Amino acid sequence: MSTGRPGPARAALGSFAPKLAELTDDTLFGDIWTRHELTPRDRSLVTVAALIALYRSDQLPFHLRTALDNGLTVEELVEVATHLAFYSGWPTAMTAVQILRDLPDPEDSR
Repeated sequence: MSTGRPGPARAALGSFAPKLAELTDDTLFGDIWTRHELTPRDRSLVTVAALIALYRSDQLPFHLRTALDNGLTVEELVEVATHLAFYSGWPTAMTAVQILRDLPDPEDSR
C-alpha cells in the first residue's frame, strides 16, 4: 500500500509511536478494512456500534465521518445509537448522538 507518502497514522504519530502507526496504516486500514467479506459500509456500521457500546468516544468522530463517507446516513447512525441505549447504556447512546450532531456538515466544506 505504498504511495510514497506516509499513511494518516504515520503522518500523525509516526515519529512518536512508529510501530502503532505502521500497524494502523498497514494492518488495520491496509488489510482488515479492505477485505472483501464485508463492505466498507458494513465495517463502518460494526465499528461505530462497537465504539458506542464500549464508550470509546475519542475514536467516534473519525469513525462517524468514515461511516458517512461509506454510505451510512445520519438517521441510520442515530438509530444505531438509539438501539444501543438499551444494550450498552443511556450515556453511551447520548454521547454518540451528541458527537454525531456536532460533526461538521460535509456539505459546508464544498
